[in-house]
Amino acid sequence: MSIAATAGEIRTSGGMTAAERKVIFASSLGTVFEWYDFYIYGTLGAFLAKYFFSNVPPNVAFIFTLLAFAAGFAVRPFGALIFGRLGDMIGRKYTFLITMTLMGVGTFFIGLLPGYGTWGIAAPIVLIALRLVQGLALGGEYGGAATYVAEHAPRNQRGYYTSWIQTTATLGLFLALLLILGIRTAMGEESFGDWGWRIPFLLSGILLIVSIWIRLSLNESPVFQKMKDEGKTSKRPLSEAFGEWANAKIAILALLGATAGEAVVWYGGQFYALFFLTQTLKVPGVPAQIMIVVALALGTPFFVFFGWLSDRIGRKPIILAGFLLAALTYFPIFKGITHFANPKLEAALASAPVTVIADPSECSFQFKATGTEKFTTGCDIATSSLVNLSVNYQTQNAAKGTPAQVKVGEQTLSATATDFAKSLAAAIKSHGYPASADPADINYVMTVLLLWVLVIYVTLVYAPIAAWLVELFPSRIRYSGMSLPYHIGNGWFGGFLPATVFAIVAWTGNIYSGLWYPVGVALMSLVIGFLFLPETKDVDITTN
Repeated sequence: MSIAATAGEIRTSGGMTAAERKVIFASSLGTVFEWYDFYIYGTLGAFLAKYFFSNVPPNVAFIFTLLAFAAGFAVRPFGALIFGRLGDMIGRKYTFLITMTLMGVGTFFIGLLPGYGTWGIAAPIVLIALRLVQGLALGGEYGGAATYVAEHAPRNQRGYYTSWIQTTATLGLFLALLLILGIRTAMGEESFGDWGWRIPFLLSGILLIVSIWIRLSLNESPVFQKMKDEGKTSKRPLSEAFGEWANAKIAILALLGATAGEAVVWYGGQFYALFFLTQTLKVPGVPAQIMIVVALALGTPFFVFFGWLSDRIGRKPIILAGFLLAALTYFPIFKGITHFANPKLEAALASAPVTVIADPSECSFQFKATGTEKFTTGCDIATSSLVNLSVNYQTQNAAKGTPAQVKVGEQTLSATATDFAKSLAAAIKSHGYPASADPADINYVMTVLLLWVLVIYVTLVYAPIAAWLVELFPSRIRYSGMSLPYHIGNGWFGGFLPATVFAIVAWTGNIYSGLWYPVGVALMSLVIGFLFLPETKDVDITTN
C-alpha cells in the first residue's frame, strides 16, 4: 500500500475499512498478549517463590517474589522514556514490535528458567532481570499501540477505535485467570505445583509468534510517515516533551488530572477487588477468581461503548464521571461486598471490637514500597496481625516503654509473647470471626453485581483515556509525551495501591479505611482535570 493510500485511511467520516480493522485487531491482540504475560507472573507468584527463592523461609520467599513483581511496575516509566523516544524518532510500528518481542521472550524464558535448586543464586537474579525487561517493554508498548491506532482512526471515531486497545488489560487479566484455572483443574493441584505452572509462561511463545506475524504486515502510522517524508520528526523528543514548559505542563496535568485517578479506579476495581475478596474477606481463591472473571466478562463491552460515547459527548465528562462515582460509592460498595461475600465477618466486626494498647512511638505507618521493609515493634506486630485476620480495632495509648497488648473482649494478649499469633487467632475465632468465608453463605449474584459495578467505573475512566492522551500532545512528541504520564500514573499510583491500602488499614484499624487512597486520588484528578485539562475530541491530530 502506498503512503498516499495509507494516509487516505484518515477520514472525517465513513465506516471502518478493512485496513483499519486490521490495525485495531493487530494492535489490540498484541497488547492483550503483553498484559497476559505481565499478569501471569503475579497470579503464579506462590509457585515462583517456591522454586526461585527456596533458600529462604516461605514467607520471605513470597515477599521477594512480590518485590520482583513490583520492580516491573517501577521501571515502566523508564520504558516509556526509552521506547517513547524511539517511537517519535524511528516510527510507531517498529518500536512496538520491539516491545512486544521483549515482553514475549522474557515471559517464555521464565517458563524455562531452572530453579534455585539447580542454578543457585543465579536463578532469582535472572528471574528479576527478565521481570525488569517485561516492565520496560510494557512501558513502551501501550503508548505505541494507542498512538498507532489513533493515528489511523477517522477524526470522529478516535475514542471508539482506541477503546479496543483499552479492553486489552482486562482481557489479558481475564485470559491469564481463565487459562490458569483451566490448567489447574485439568492437571490437579499436585502436578500443577510440580511443573504445570510453567505452561502459561511457555504458551506465550505461541502468542508471540502469532502477534509478530500479524504486526509485521502492518504499515507505519500515516501521521508519522507524513512527518518523516516532510522532515518534521523530532530529533530530541524527550527534551522537547519534558524540557519545554508548554509541553511539560501538559504532561504534569495529564498525570495529576487524568492518569493518576484512572489508575487507582482501575486497580481498585479489578486488582484490589480480588485482593479484598481473598485476603480481607477470606473467600477461597477459586470462587473469588471466578466471580472476578464473570464481572470482567460482563463489564468489558462497556470499554467499547464508552469509547464510542466519548466521540459524541467528549472524553472529559465520561472520565470525570468515573472519578466522581468511584469517590462517592467505593465505601458502600466494598461494605456491600463484605455483606454478601462473608456475612459472618460483617457480624463479627459489628459485635466484637478489639483494642490495641501500645506506646504510640512504636506504631509505624507500615508502607512496604519494596515488600522487604521490616516492622518489628510490638505495636506493628499486633496491628499487622489483626489486619491479616481482617479484624477492625481501636487503639489506646499506653505509657512510653509499655509492651504492646491486644484486648479481645475480656481477654488480654501480649504482642511480644512467643505464642502471640496462635493465641490471637484462637481469641479472634472465639469471638465469632470466621477463619474463611463459608461458600454456602456467599450470595454470588449480588457479589458479582457489585464487582461488575466496579468494572463499569473502570470502563468509564479507562475507555476514553487513550484518545484523550493522544489528542493532548503534538504529533512530533506524542509517543513520548503520553507514555510517561500514563506509566507513572499506572505503574506508581496504581502499582503501589495494595501496599498503600495495607498501610492505611494497619494505621487506622479499619478494614475499609484504605479506600481513602483511591478515593482521595480520584477526587484530586476530578478537580485538576475539571479545572485545567481541555476537551480534545475535535482536535485534528494530523496537523498539530
